[in-house]
Amino acid sequence: MMLLPESLFEKFGKTFEPGQIIFCEFEPGNDFYFIQDGQVKITKTFGQTQKTLDVLSVGDIFGEMAILEEEPRSASAIAVDTVKTLHFNRANFDTLMNGNPQLAHRLLVIFSKRIYDAKRRLQILLLEDLQAKVADVFLMLAEKDPNYGKLNNMVFNISVDDVANWCGQPTHEVQRVISQFVKQGKVELFADRIVVPNINDLGRIVAAKRKSNQ
Repeated sequence: MMLLPESLFEKFGKTFEPGQIIFCEFEPGNDFYFIQDGQVKITKTFGQTQKTLDVLSVGDIFGEMAILEEEPRSASAIAVDTVKTLHFNRANFDTLMNGNPQLAHRLLVIFSKRIYDAKRRLQILLLEDLQAKVADVFLMLAEKDPNYGKLNNMVFNISVDDVANWCGQPTHEVQRVISQFVKQGKVELFADRIVVPNINDLGRIVAAKRKSNQ
């Protein structure tokens, strides 16, 4: 956790009340926020429902992709309680980077991770075979686990809807693929998690499809 000097809050501070929408999914974005106090809920709309993707707290940064790309917001941000933030945009970003090397370094690390995640997601979307897409979602998530490469059995606290979102495909089609994986013993489906007994099985599916596309 990293708090910044109070003088910065005097210059860049912005406070939000409980339940207040900080920004909405699909609206233009040109700024980002650094949480100094309180919690922020990140939500995304799936069909007719709104799902919480994450709850951020002191020291977290959100909305930073607005600095990297000129695209609409991919999710909404809502204040859970009274939230104090530092509010930055392209106009004052240079001041932030030059005057606060500790935060600048953290932002660069976050930006690098976001870029890698975007490229990894693109690899999934470029696969033409839906079975391979689904398998690659589990590989992507496994790669983020510190036990990846040490354990074959991987547990993911996600739903079929989550997998469909990462695949960019309708939930019912992804459900069909996962049901096939369940029958084949490649996946175990529970109400609150999905278990992959041997992640290498899914890795072979992805590798074979990528090889055939070369």
